[in-house]
Amino acid sequence: MRRAMHPFSMSTRTIVTIDESRCTGCGLCIPNCAEGALQIVDGKARLVSDIYCDGLGACLGYCPEGAMSTVEREAEAYDEARVAKRTAAPRPAPTPVPARADASGSSLANWPIQLHLLSPMAPTLHGADLLLSADCVAHAVPSFHDTFLAGKALAIACPKLDEGKDVYREKLIALIDHARIASLTVAMMEVPCCRGLLALVQQARAQAHRDVPLRAVIVSIESGAILSEQSL
Repeated sequence: MRRAMHPFSMSTRTIVTIDESRCTGCGLCIPNCAEGALQIVDGKARLVSDIYCDGLGACLGYCPEGAMSTVEREAEAYDEARVAKRTAAPRPAPTPVPARADASGSSLANWPIQLHLLSPMAPTLHGADLLLSADCVAHAVPSFHDTFLAGKALAIACPKLDEGKDVYREKLIALIDHARIASLTVAMMEVPCCRGLLALVQQARAQAHRDVPLRAVIVSIESGAILSEQSL
């Protein structure tokens, strides 16, 4: 009698592994896995399935606890077609952003604007509605000042390239508790790394002593239009 073949192809290959004893469930790795291979289950990051992990480890650098690494083990083959199907979420219809009529006008009300340089003690930040913008947003949106910045204080950061994300988190906590900002809007591009900015804000908000209204806006990399906008 002929033995039935296993439906999945198994081989020894490089694959991501997670040390659950070190994982805090912060979720920073989730948006930085372009294949959608990770999710939080019971408060820990877990690999959804071997077939979604390409083993390159692009997510490793985003774990603040060093809980992620790669190992050589027997695993199902990476399935590029299944990954494409999994990550092909329908795109929402973009909201057009009008071109700025007065290109010389500026709504910038504070300086400096880089998050590392902001002081929670600055008078311009006390009680302000704060816009935390990924660096690229202002370059992608023609009417950035009118659409996002008017009436708000500004902080900019890049969750992928900037160092000291723990410092960012503490700075955001101080802005909520000591500067007592009135609201916080996070503006991001539609790329996985930008989600790290929102994750930092959500961590800071959870650790702060007071709550603050939070709004997240995602911008198209193709047109600079607003793809989604929601209160969290």
